[in-house]
Amino acid sequence: MGENSLGIVVEGNPSESKLSELNIKCWPKWGCSPGRYQLKFDAEETCYLLRGKVRVYPKGTSTTECVEFGAGDLVIIPEGLSCIWDVSVAVDKHYKFDPSSDDDDDQ
Repeated sequence: MGENSLGIVVEGNPSESKLSELNIKCWPKWGCSPGRYQLKFDAEETCYLLRGKVRVYPKGTSTTECVEFGAGDLVIIPEGLSCIWDVSVAVDKHYKFDPSSDDDDDQ
């Protein structure tokens, strides 16, 4: 599992026991066709790609640095990230948004 300068964590081919523990099959699904998408993550997202291939570039920079992930990867995207998703193979994923730590104060 590795983190990069964008703060995205990619775990390749997590174990079936980890996927079961996270209850991923009960998470909502989302998909998109190949293309470029500008996205802003207002909450931390954890997702598991069933299929697809994505390169994520930080928005508003001229850097060529990117993070790549695809089918079989478990990915954590940090809250507040503005980026461009360059999707070369259509994406089908399970996802969930983690509540921000501010919400925990209400309990």
